[in-house]
Amino acid sequence: MSSADEVSVSLTFDDLYRKGGIVMRLKKVLAVTAAACAVMSIASMSAMAKEPVVIWDYFETDAQKQMMQTLIDGFNASQDEFEATHTYVPFTDYEKQLTLGIASGQLPDVVILDGCDMASFIAMDLFGDISDADIDWSEYIEGPMNSTMMDGKHYGLPFATNCTALYYNKDILDAAGVEYPDADTTWEEFHEMAKALTDYGVTGFGNAAVGTDEGTFQCLQWLYTAGGSYLEPAKGVAAYELMESMIEDGSWSKECVNWTQSDVCNNWKAGNIAMMQNGPWQIPGIEADAPDLNYGVTVLPKFDAESGQATSILGGENMGAVNKEDMDGAKAFLSYYNQTEVMVEAMKLYGSFPPKTEAAKDAYWTEDPIQKEFITQLETSIPRGPSAIWPTYSNAIQTGFQDALTLSKTPEQTAEDTQAAVDAIG
Repeated sequence: MSSADEVSVSLTFDDLYRKGGIVMRLKKVLAVTAAACAVMSIASMSAMAKEPVVIWDYFETDAQKQMMQTLIDGFNASQDEFEATHTYVPFTDYEKQLTLGIASGQLPDVVILDGCDMASFIAMDLFGDISDADIDWSEYIEGPMNSTMMDGKHYGLPFATNCTALYYNKDILDAAGVEYPDADTTWEEFHEMAKALTDYGVTGFGNAAVGTDEGTFQCLQWLYTAGGSYLEPAKGVAAYELMESMIEDGSWSKECVNWTQSDVCNNWKAGNIAMMQNGPWQIPGIEADAPDLNYGVTVLPKFDAESGQATSILGGENMGAVNKEDMDGAKAFLSYYNQTEVMVEAMKLYGSFPPKTEAAKDAYWTEDPIQKEFITQLETSIPRGPSAIWPTYSNAIQTGFQDALTLSKTPEQTAEDTQAAVDAIG
C-alpha cells in the first residue's frame, strides 16, 4: 500500500469518527464480543474439566430408569466437579461383566448390585475401602449396612432395601372366623390359623420355595427365627418340623417348591391361599389387578410368646465404590445419595424402601398401613450371608428346604444332612 493510500484510509476513519463515532462503537462491539467468547471458552473448558463418574446398573423398568436418570441429573446439577453417567448391563450378564472388568481393568466408578452378591466381589477386590467418606454410617438400618461391609470396613452404601412379611386376605379370614395375625402371633398360633383356613376350604399359607436363591430368600427366615443360621442350620430344626407338619395337614401349600414369588402372589390374589409370605414389590400389581381386594400385612410370626420379633431376610441393592487410585467421584456420588431428601425421592420412584433410618420415617411409608408394616419388619431383617461364596451356601440350604417341604426326610435327618452339606463348604 502506498503512503498516499495510507493517508486516505487514515483520513476516512478519522472522518467517520468525527461524524458519528462509528469506529469507537465498532471497537466496543469487538471488545464485548471478545469478552463473551472468553467467558464461553472458560465455561466450555470448565465443563470439559469435569471428572466422569460412570455407574453400572441392571435396571429395566421405566420407573427404575426414570429414578436413575433423575438421581444422576440431580447429582450433576449439585456440583461442578463431576459428571455422572450410567450404563445398563443386563442382569443375566452382570456378574460375568464385572468379573471380566476386574480382569481387564475396564470398570465403572460405581456398581449397583444385589446386596447378597457384594461380599463375594469385596473378596475379589472389586470394591475399595471408603470408610473415610463424609457419611454418617450410624444413620443406616443395621442389616442393610452390614451387607456393604467386611472386616469393619465400608465398601459402599445400601441403595434400596426390602424384606418379606405376612399378607392376609381379610375377607377370607373373616368368613372362616379366623382372627387376623399380628406382631404377637406365634408359630403355634400361625399354624392353627392356617389349619382353620384350610379346613374352611382355602389353603392356609403359601410361600416361594423354588429350588433357587429366590427360594432361599423366602425360606431362610424360618431357620433364623427357630434359632439356626446359614452356617448352623441344625440349630433351626424346629423350622423343618413346622414346615413338615404344615405340609402334612395341608395348611402350607405343597406347591410352594415350584412357586416363584410372583406365582405365590397370583395364587393369593386368586383366593387359592389365604396368607402368603411376600415383599412390598407386589403392592403395585395387587392394586392394579385386584384393586378391591381387602387385605392386610403384618410382620412374620415369631417363634413363641417369649421371643422377639421374627427375623426376615433382606433383599434389595447396594452401591459399591470400585477400587481405583482416584475414588473421589464415587465417594461424591454416594455422599449425594446419602442425603435424606434425595434418597426419599429416589425410593418413591423405585418402589422400594430407603435403607437410611431417617429416610424410612418419611410419611410416604409410615402413614401407609401396608407400607409401615414392612418398615417394622426391616428392623429385624438380615442379609443373606454375607459370604464371598454365598451361592454355594444357598444351594446347600435350599436343598434342605426342598427335602422338608416335599417330606423326603424327617426334620432331624434334614437338619443333619443340611448341616453336613454346609460344613463341607467351609
